[in-house]
Amino acid sequence: MSRTDRFHIGLKLWSVNTGACQREARCLYDAGVYDYLELYAVPGTADTLPGWKALGIPCVIHAAHFKHGFNLAREDCAAANLRIYDEMRRFADELGAQYIIFHGGTFGCIEETVRQLAALHEPRALIENKPAITRNEGKILECRGATADEIRLVLQGAGCGFCLDIPHALCAANYMQQEQMSMLHEMNAMQPAMYHLADMMDATLYIDDHTPLGKGVLEMRQFIPSILAPGAMLTIETNRTSPDALHEFEQEVKLFRAFAGGR
Repeated sequence: MSRTDRFHIGLKLWSVNTGACQREARCLYDAGVYDYLELYAVPGTADTLPGWKALGIPCVIHAAHFKHGFNLAREDCAAANLRIYDEMRRFADELGAQYIIFHGGTFGCIEETVRQLAALHEPRALIENKPAITRNEGKILECRGATADEIRLVLQGAGCGFCLDIPHALCAANYMQQEQMSMLHEMNAMQPAMYHLADMMDATLYIDDHTPLGKGVLEMRQFIPSILAPGAMLTIETNRTSPDALHEFEQEVKLFRAFAGGR
């Protein structure tokens, strides 16, 4: 994607968000509301590829994570990871994706994350930072890739790029009792290829809640000039009332560009 002083905004969708959602996504893209799709490729949904390819929208792929059986931090998941990755790679190849975003996994160890990600030899790979913990079916899980040191290990060991998730960094800082902006600046110094952005209902959360922009407590003007360089790629990764309620996303883009002075 070309780099100008205008931020490149991404719309997050899942591969199962077909039909009306795809039609509305195309309309908003044609209207210049956003610049690329970030598509979470749900395992077992390769049959949706023709529809996504027909949209002709620039694309970033988000690989499956632990909720769909993909966990780079655990050695016992290695065989399943390879099977799932083969489908993620097909999505990326057929859609001409610029990047494939990976999570570091849960439990396990960051060294295993490095080993498995490096073994994929995926030139489009980006590692995304995570909160220190997450929740699944009422259980608390430890996340790999929550600290700047762990992200640095992955970047060096796997030779990949970096996707900086701003709310994830804030949640990790809260959990580890670090100053939030210090954590953000340390991670931002690793030259992210792109960013994820959402609001938060409570600035002291340990687990991000994907609050829509402007509906939470974060002061976006604090992040835009000090973290997001002009021309940055960022996906607005927030909850909507339904997957096809893309008018809500459109309003968030307008709000973000107002915060960013129209860029």
